[in-house]
Amino acid sequence: QVQLVESGGGSVQAGGSLRLSCAGSSDTVRLYAMGWFRQAPGKARELVVAITYGGSTTNYADSVKGRFTISRDNARNTVYLQMNRLKPEDTATYYCAASEVPVQAANVAYWGKGILVTVSS
Repeated sequence: QVQLVESGGGSVQAGGSLRLSCAGSSDTVRLYAMGWFRQAPGKARELVVAITYGGSTTNYADSVKGRFTISRDNARNTVYLQMNRLKPEDTATYYCAASEVPVQAANVAYWGKGILVTVSS
């Protein structure tokens, strides 16, 4: 069983930055594409960004393009999400996921428990 553990969340003012990390408990994580999803209160979970298992291809939601950057370090079984110029509408619980391709909720093999990001205006 693969476990994904997110860290780095918290509260920040609009315009600020946070860096989320997702550490996998097993080398198996390297075999999967990885994604960050988020879910705001009262809203559906949405895919924010995805990265292929080799890291060569990324896909960003329009709402975060130019502000968020995903990367992965397969030697450390870790995926990162650098979030810059944060907006109040980025407030949500962020979930790390290991997924078959294409990365989408239905294809996720493993979910992290989620971490809260709060952006105040």
